[in-house]
Amino acid sequence: MSSSGEEKAIAQEIKTQLWILGGLVVVMWAVEILDQFVFRAGLRQTLDIYGIYPRNVVGLRGILFAPFLHGNFAHLIGNTVPFLVLGWLIMLRETSDFFWVSLVSAFVSGLGTWMFGSSAIHIGASGVVFGYLGYLLARGYFERSMTSIAMSLFVGTLYGSLLWGVLPTQMGISWEGHLFGFLGGVLAARLLTPKRKVSGV
Repeated sequence: MSSSGEEKAIAQEIKTQLWILGGLVVVMWAVEILDQFVFRAGLRQTLDIYGIYPRNVVGLRGILFAPFLHGNFAHLIGNTVPFLVLGWLIMLRETSDFFWVSLVSAFVSGLGTWMFGSSAIHIGASGVVFGYLGYLLARGYFERSMTSIAMSLFVGTLYGSLLWGVLPTQMGISWEGHLFGFLGGVLAARLLTPKRKVSGV
């Protein structure tokens, strides 16, 4: 492929990544706007009831819906920036990695919260965000390449302080979602790491 062709391919890939990340963020914001200005203001209800309610069969639906639901705009803004930054860092190597990491993180975070979370409705994309963090930090350990190790160090420097969020240090914060999301990201890193060949002696 010529250099011009490579540049076009890279530009198209970046455009695709922006559409994916931007599209998901638009959905999260649209849901919250709808929730705040239609359901809460007019119908006196809230979409947050579709979040994860631990150990309740109906609450299992929250595994699918919770990442798109937020308590308020401050909550949503707090998740939007790391979602975009960490999500794009995952996409840098393979766009498909983003989908796998997102699915594994959301499922492990959601199921873990449903099984062990406190008796409250758990909502927010932070479980997925912590999954992205866990994946990017663990990838360096599992892959042992200079690029992945450098990325892990970079992410650790940038967002390492978030790790306090996996501990029950603040009331009203779903630390269970954070913890299991992080573990889901580590699991995704393990699953997506190619098995290294062992040479014979």
